[in-house]
Amino acid sequence: MSSNLANKLREGTKKAHTMAENVGFVRCFLRGVVEKKSYRKLVANFYYVYTVMEEELERHQHHPVVSAVYFPELHRKETLEEDLAYYYGPNWRSQISITKAGQKYVDRIREISDTAPELLVGHSYTRYLGDLSGGQILKNIAQRAMNLSGSDGAAFYEFPTIPDEKAFKDRYRSSLDAAPVDEAMADRIVEEANDAFGINMEMFQELEGNLVKAIGQMLFNSLTRGRRRGSTELVTAE
Repeated sequence: MSSNLANKLREGTKKAHTMAENVGFVRCFLRGVVEKKSYRKLVANFYYVYTVMEEELERHQHHPVVSAVYFPELHRKETLEEDLAYYYGPNWRSQISITKAGQKYVDRIREISDTAPELLVGHSYTRYLGDLSGGQILKNIAQRAMNLSGSDGAAFYEFPTIPDEKAFKDRYRSSLDAAPVDEAMADRIVEEANDAFGINMEMFQELEGNLVKAIGQMLFNSLTRGRRRGSTELVTAE
């Protein structure tokens, strides 16, 4: 019997979804204001987060619940490595570091992987469906804002092994609903997804200082004043 987990995640994270869209860094990005140094720091943070998340998903790929969201074609580690090589050069590994919020994210993923691996579903949902939902639009924004050519610096947004993103998202949601999840576990997964949104927001907020320095406080305030309607997900799931 279906657990309706996909719908519970969608409905249960709506508030966090809206809050994430309204973080200043995200709103500037969606309006086409992207500062390269801040952005490449975000890419570095994502590299650490996705590396650990994908390691732990692989570790638990046969877990009765985690297996529902184990789709290697979603993995972003290699694309992030491509982008880091573009932004930092061939010695990128020696140049990047993780921020405080990024480390908090990594630590949480490792913690639940050891104690309650089914909660990894909340992190998979929050990150990967968001990546699929807004990927092409966000890629276009990044390309225009930073004068990128082709996939240079924007490989993260490309899913070459997923030709039909809508069909894949439908498959992902169906798999969620087929997972052996009771009400209590579903509630815990939704709570974890909301926590994931929160940590994502912290990562973006860490970058706002650099963005303000680059574009100026007045411009930053004007770009982030009032609520933006109809924005596209940067870290959120459809």
